[in-house]
Amino acid sequence: MKLAFLFPGQGSQKVGMGKALFDASPLARAVFEEADDALGFAVSKLCFEGPEADLTLTQNTQPAIVTTSIAALRVLEQEKGVKPDVVAGHSLGEYAALVAAGALRLGDAVRLVHLRGKFMQEAVPVGVGAMSAVIGLGRADIERACAEALEGHPGEVVSPANLNGAGQVVIAGHKDAVTRAGEVAKKLGAKLVKALPVSAPFHSALMQPAAERLAVELAKVAIAPLQLPVITNVEATVNRDPGRVRELLVRQVTAPVRWEESILAMAEAGVSRAVELGQGPLSALIKRIAPGIEVSSAADPAAIAALAF
Repeated sequence: MKLAFLFPGQGSQKVGMGKALFDASPLARAVFEEADDALGFAVSKLCFEGPEADLTLTQNTQPAIVTTSIAALRVLEQEKGVKPDVVAGHSLGEYAALVAAGALRLGDAVRLVHLRGKFMQEAVPVGVGAMSAVIGLGRADIERACAEALEGHPGEVVSPANLNGAGQVVIAGHKDAVTRAGEVAKKLGAKLVKALPVSAPFHSALMQPAAERLAVELAKVAIAPLQLPVITNVEATVNRDPGRVRELLVRQVTAPVRWEESILAMAEAGVSRAVELGQGPLSALIKRIAPGIEVSSAADPAAIAALAF
């Protein structure tokens, strides 16, 4: 049996996240305390108590999710004594995957994603960009919808942002362009086009200013040898080279998240079991992308205790 650990991205946050882990495990408490110290503010309090309006700010959401994921990871490692054969994370979850692989220190990871969230938010004024989920179309039709939406609108951007699989693709770009692409997608047979409640057009060319600012911060951070292979969002293939980590994380800001391809790559490599470290949407996606992979969630002490390997 080959085992994968998966780490969720933005959208998996909720007030109360990680509190049961913190209360039950000294290891989890140490993770939250380390993150608080690294950030200079109590991300633990935001996770446990909110308010939700503050927790959902991108610059707070990102370190909150990484911290909670790593707390769950440390408890799982201690209680079950298991190590994965490969790790991957969805968007910001790739930072948690790199912590799991030993390439990033937790403190560096949470500082980076806090800044990443801030830079992404500041790259595009609120209301200028948008994201929508398109259900029921393949990638080729999505790309056609985006191309048609841009005809006669020079300077605007809309493109696939999250290639999530199971007929789900998220598009991102200028608000009007995203709306037009959604209308074309419906004409091409999309079952549903749903605007997402996000504050910026993540994983699109509009994030280039954020990518440039993040590159400066990544240059200051040590990258250790990877103790586990990491399937990256940008290439949907395994990276074992610590010298490429910074470049891939910078490219990830503007490139689409190739999640379906990442999971299919795992399946082809023989992964038959996956555990999601957090309460995100990845488990449901994986069941549809690769039904042969048994997937479970490790979001709290009870779920971790119930896991058998």
